Amino acid sequence: MAASSEKPSKTESGQPPKGRPLDRSRDAAILGAALEVLSEYGYDRLTMDMVAARARAGKAALYRRWSSKAELVVDALALHHPTLPEPDTGTLLGDLELLLEHGQLKRQDYFGTSIIAGLATACSRDPELARALNDRFLEAGHSMLRLVLERAVDRGEVPRGRDLGFIIEIIPALFFSRVLTSGKPPDKAFAHRIVHEVIYPLAISPLPEERVEQD
Repeated sequence: MAASSEKPSKTESGQPPKGRPLDRSRDAAILGAALEVLSEYGYDRLTMDMVAARARAGKAALYRRWSSKAELVVDALALHHPTLPEPDTGTLLGDLELLLEHGQLKRQDYFGTSIIAGLATACSRDPELARALNDRFLEAGHSMLRLVLERAVDRGEVPRGRDLGFIIEIIPALFFSRVLTSGKPPDKAFAHRIVHEVIYPLAISPLPEERVEQD
């Protein structure tokens, strides 16, 4: 991780010194460079110096936009992370399939196994990275999936009393397990099996008798 001594001086308020307005036209080039360095060297070895050199930008230009490499990497990943729609097809399976379709767009090489595995292991050592990834990606996905499941409960497709949080946790667990144990990317075929063979059957199945009695 980049040492704190790399950062430019800050004012007493804790903010970088004010200067000319940021030239946002450089952002895409810097984020693209960050993805290239992340893909080649992994998160742990990535430094702001390396990204600055690849982007042909000054290190100060990076720190004026991102206060840490965790923020930089998360913004770079967001370039290839699709914005999920709010599906409302009228059926749980239709909604899940729509989320699956949009969730596969734009990921391509930057969401290959090496990057996913590297980020997964880095999160255990870097709380800032873990929080940033959770806030930017996991929370949004979880909220959307919960909305889909709650609508299915209201329509009577999913039994009331179903532990929706448990279902939501299964999806990232299966994706990361595939990457870390087999080295295979969670491609569309794998995601399709998760929806049709795990998530949907589990969601609509009757509650265990003891759960029904408790409710």
